[in-house]
Amino acid sequence: MDPRTPMKNEWQILHEDMRQWRHHLHQYPETAYEELATAKFIADRLTGFGLEVHQGLGKTGVVATLSAGTSNKKIALRADMDALFIQEQNDFAHKSSHHGKMHACGHDGHSAMLLGAASYLAEHRNFDGTIYFIFQPAEEGRAGAQQMIADGLFEQFPADCVFGMHNFPDIPAGHFAVKPGPMMASFDCFEIIITGQATHAAMPHLGNDAIVASAHIINALQTIVSRTVNPAYSAVVSITQIHAGNTWNALPESVLLRGTYRCFDASVQTLIAEKIVQLVNATCSGFGMQADIKFNPENPGYPVTLNAETATALALKAAIAVVGQECVDLQPIPSMGSEDFAFMLQEKPGCYIWIGNGSSENGCLLHNPHYDFNDDILPIGTAYWIKLVETVLNESSAG
Repeated sequence: MDPRTPMKNEWQILHEDMRQWRHHLHQYPETAYEELATAKFIADRLTGFGLEVHQGLGKTGVVATLSAGTSNKKIALRADMDALFIQEQNDFAHKSSHHGKMHACGHDGHSAMLLGAASYLAEHRNFDGTIYFIFQPAEEGRAGAQQMIADGLFEQFPADCVFGMHNFPDIPAGHFAVKPGPMMASFDCFEIIITGQATHAAMPHLGNDAIVASAHIINALQTIVSRTVNPAYSAVVSITQIHAGNTWNALPESVLLRGTYRCFDASVQTLIAEKIVQLVNATCSGFGMQADIKFNPENPGYPVTLNAETATALALKAAIAVVGQECVDLQPIPSMGSEDFAFMLQEKPGCYIWIGNGSSENGCLLHNPHYDFNDDILPIGTAYWIKLVETVLNESSAG
């Protein structure tokens, strides 16, 4: 269903409803596994549309079921609903009222678009099969998708295929981008504690300088991508934190390094981890020191977000039906950002698509304190969901 054509008044009303839902969610953001009010707001809307609603998977997740016709085909549509620990610096009426938290990634818009699709589909039921509307908590580094799966998501809601969507600044509004294969990189963190011998800074020969060793380790880790990973594969290794010492005239006993690595292939993901261990231990051995290495010490790593061929073809067909072929990028450059929807794609065939959010001017970048979701694209995203349901359930299966 294209919002630019039939039933214009109906789409205008739905657009205004989605705008109000989105502004409410933006004003009252909640972070990972604390989305209690968010989940209630979403569940109340879904119940009002007449859907069967289940709560509690992944602690605060919401799943709604809608069936029509006689087909046993089943499709799952997923939106994330958590916010970030960022202090908002916008000054509009719907700015965050929760100090230190904001919807800086557009999950408020994602939820509003999926609510809009649920509302429309519940009223028109122009499909043959079952739809599962998944509202997922804790996407931002806390693997809410993995938790929902562990709690029995696909056992209780046995979808044949699963689809996700994320807004993307600097893709024009009214455009989509999608392709089969990797769309988002894997995500892993690491923590390294290097332990030497503390001593007076004027007498380094009496100790063992962990700071010097850490400098060598930082340089060595930068050779992983340039000298170990096949140049045909993309990867990045970054040190993001260094903590050592607390005075001017003493060499500290230990140095703490933290960092992240990203790639688009599971074998490369394994290779990087192995090489980190090898280089750190070898460097520390050469300096007569010890190293303690931990991977993903606080949060689970994310796998590569891989789109299935057939499901991507169906998503592409739906996107073209909504905005036209000229407004769909068929060869987007995969992002080194990561997405826990990847866990769902490991369980079911599916596709993750980007919807253009428009210009990133004035700080409208993801994870930026000036970001705000573009309300103009709400009906476009909802139209995509509706057309995708029609495409998958009325025409084909997404293997």
